[in-house]
Amino acid sequence: MAPELRKRKAPATEPVAAPPAKKKEPVAKAAAKVKQAVSSRAKEAKTNGASGASGASKIAVGDTIDLEGFGGEIETNDGTKTTLKSLVDESKGGVVLFTYPKASTPGCTTQVCNFRDAYTDLTSTGFAIYGLSKDSPKSNTTFKEKQKLPYPLLCDPSLTLISAIGLKKQPNGTTRGVFVVDKSGKVLAAQAGSPGGTVDVVKKLVSDGTTATDPAVEEPKTEDTANGANVAETTAKEDIAQADVAAQVADTAEKIDSNEEKPAEV
Repeated sequence: MAPELRKRKAPATEPVAAPPAKKKEPVAKAAAKVKQAVSSRAKEAKTNGASGASGASKIAVGDTIDLEGFGGEIETNDGTKTTLKSLVDESKGGVVLFTYPKASTPGCTTQVCNFRDAYTDLTSTGFAIYGLSKDSPKSNTTFKEKQKLPYPLLCDPSLTLISAIGLKKQPNGTTRGVFVVDKSGKVLAAQAGSPGGTVDVVKKLVSDGTTATDPAVEEPKTEDTANGANVAETTAKEDIAQADVAAQVADTAEKIDSNEEKPAEV
């Protein structure tokens, strides 16, 4: 009789320990992070305020600016590199810069033609006239030739000079306006305006023989600037309100965590 074969028992397998449960982050700690993030944003918005609406330094009529390096390097429509200082040095009585948003558009065409038609009178006291935009030399050359403009158009694609004279429009545009500076660097006009309004500012300076501050051409608070300031102020208030809510949530969460950590009474 054949011997009975017995199956060998398989070695017992030790149970694999379950991975430790990931400790949940206390609610208060998470809420505190939210509070910190929102508070930082609110503080930044409150500090910056309406400064983000204009994106440019404030220049007032009557200020004397240091022309050396002011506004960086720009280019004429024919490709010549230049600076505001060079333009002022070459002029007889100072420089007029009128800014326009985009070449060959209706409002800008009206504006450049207004300066063209009044060119003889505007330059009678020694002012040199220049149009200034962020357009390319090619676009401005086409614009100049088509409208038969007797003055150069300046190209500032990086908006360095446009920003320096306070006429940059956020985030990357140009506000229509006019800036006038005399040979000494004294600002005679610095303001936003309409196609007709910008040329009227210069006409008044010429007719008055102005070489000092003229109260009539002080920079007004434009609608765009006012709206930008209101938006920035509203955003700051909303951020501060969110920070307050986050603070309340964090405080409540901290109390909840504190209660959960207490041992249950028997």
